[in-house]
Amino acid sequence: MIKVARAHTLFGLVFAVIGMGLGIYMAASHDHGQHVTHAHVLLLGLVVSLLYGMVCRLWRPEVSGRLAKIQLVLHQVGTLLLVAGLYMLYGAVLPEPSIAPLLGIASLAVLGAAVLMLFIFVRGATPVATANKPRWQAAQEPS
Repeated sequence: MIKVARAHTLFGLVFAVIGMGLGIYMAASHDHGQHVTHAHVLLLGLVVSLLYGMVCRLWRPEVSGRLAKIQLVLHQVGTLLLVAGLYMLYGAVLPEPSIAPLLGIASLAVLGAAVLMLFIFVRGATPVATANKPRWQAAQEPS
């Protein structure tokens, strides 16, 4: 069984390593031509993935159904394709007319994932019960 919150967090941390690695490479080479790619890796890959992971963990801990898995895959695949496309565009591997369709599809996938997360959240956002609170917090509450 896929734990959606854990998967989003894991992907976010992987994107953090990729984004930081790209940033270090740009600094060391004095070539900042990939700054747009770097920003997208860290914002969509790290920040948004971690945000989705927190939303799932804190408000929707039971999320593991088909819709949540679709949202997870849509965001992660969309982000990966967008980052790869931007890397090829700003690295002059492919010209803009060739890579634009991929960037468009990937952008729509990421947007679709955001809409799905909004739907999942609005459909039944309830905070995690006391049983899932940290031990120090749950121990302070009367039995």
